[in-house]
Amino acid sequence: MPTRRAPKPGQRKKPNILRERGITYVDYKDIALLRQFISDRGKIRARRITGLTPRQHREVTRAIKNAREMALLPYPGAAAARGR
Repeated sequence: MPTRRAPKPGQRKKPNILRERGITYVDYKDIALLRQFISDRGKIRARRITGLTPRQHREVTRAIKNAREMALLPYPGAAAARGR
C-alpha cells in the first residue's frame, strides 16, 4: 500500500471560497462569484488552484457554462479574439 507524502514546508491547502462564505447553491447569475473561478483568458480554473471540492467544482463549472450560454460570461478565446 503506498504511503502518503508529507506536505512540503510552506505549503498549505487553498482556502475554499464557497465554504468560507457559506454558499450552498451556486447561481449562474452571480457573475461576481463566478469570475473568481475563471482565468483572465476565460478558462475555468482547476480544482487545485481554486481549492474547491469535486462536487463544488462541478456545480461551479455547470454555472459558468450556463452563464456563457446566457452571454453573461465570455467563452475562452473570445477576449483574445477581440484584441486582434
